[in-house]
Amino acid sequence: MRALKLLFGFIALATLFTSCYTEVVVEDTTIDPIPTVTLEEVLNSYELWYVDINRSNASGEIPFMQIAFTLSFRNGNVKANNNLVGIGDQGYGFGIDVGYYDTFGDELEISHDIDGFHTFEVTQLNNTEIELYYRPLNLRYILVGYQRANFDYDLLFYENIHYFVQEYTAWEKIYTSPYGEPNEFDYENFLQFLPGGGDGNFQSSQDLNGTDIYNIYWDYTGIFNIDDVTGDLYSKYLTLDYDYLGNEYFILDVIDDRTIELFHEPSGTLYRFRGKGYIQYKLDKGGKMRLSKAAIAKKTKKISVF
Repeated sequence: MRALKLLFGFIALATLFTSCYTEVVVEDTTIDPIPTVTLEEVLNSYELWYVDINRSNASGEIPFMQIAFTLSFRNGNVKANNNLVGIGDQGYGFGIDVGYYDTFGDELEISHDIDGFHTFEVTQLNNTEIELYYRPLNLRYILVGYQRANFDYDLLFYENIHYFVQEYTAWEKIYTSPYGEPNEFDYENFLQFLPGGGDGNFQSSQDLNGTDIYNIYWDYTGIFNIDDVTGDLYSKYLTLDYDYLGNEYFILDVIDDRTIELFHEPSGTLYRFRGKGYIQYKLDKGGKMRLSKAAIAKKTKKISVF
C-alpha cells in the first residue's frame, strides 16, 4: 500500500559509527519518531470542506462534486450542502446525507447515493487545503477546510445568487410599490430561472397571482445575467434579456431565503417575489452544475450595461 502522500510520517534512524583499526565506537542516539496522521483524521479535522470550484479543473463529469458547495466526512457518512436555501441551518450546517466513504492509505472512496462509486487520490496542499484527484477523468478538486463556527455562509450565499434563484420552480410577485412609473414589467407576475446559457435562461408569465406553479403559461423567455455591484457584496444587478423584446434592468436584493426584491431602475418601481416549489438538489442530475467563474464568463453572452 502506498504511503499517505499528504501525511508523510517517517521514522528517522541514525546510526553513527566509526572504525579505527579493531576499535569500534557506536553512539546511541534516540530520536522520537514523527507521529503519523491518517487520511481519516485529516478529513475529520474540519467540519466543512468547501469545494473551491474556481480552482478545480473540473467540468461536470462527476455531478455530485459539481453540485456541492461543501462536503463533510462524518463517521463514514458523506454530507453535502447542495442548496443555498437553508444553508447553515439544514442538517445543523452539514447539509444532507448523500452517501458513504472509506479511506485506504492516500485514497478516498466515496459511494454516492445517486452517482455511484468514485476513488480519489488525496494530497494535502497545506494546513487547510486538500486536493482530490480522480484519475480516470484527470479531474482535480480543491477542498478548503472550515469549522461551522467560522464558515461565512452569508458570503457563500451572495457569491452564488445565480444558483440560488434556480432553487425554486417559480417566483411569484407578491408586492408592487405604489411609487414608480408604469412600465411593462408591472404585468409580469411570475419568473422562472433555469440553468443553461450564461448565467441561465429565464421565463416570465402574466398569469394571475395564485395560479398553480405547474399550470403556469410562460409568455416570455430569454437569458439572464447577475452581476456584482461595485463596493456592495450584498446587492446584485439582474438583467433580463427578453427574446426580441429588449432588456429589463434591476437591482436584486435578498430579503430571506424565500423572498427577493427587484428594484426596476428605469421606472423606479420596487417589486417583491416569493419562491414557490423548492428544489432540493440531490436526485436531479438535470439541475444546476456549478461552474468556475472563468467557465461562466466564457459561455455567457454579456447583456448587462452599467
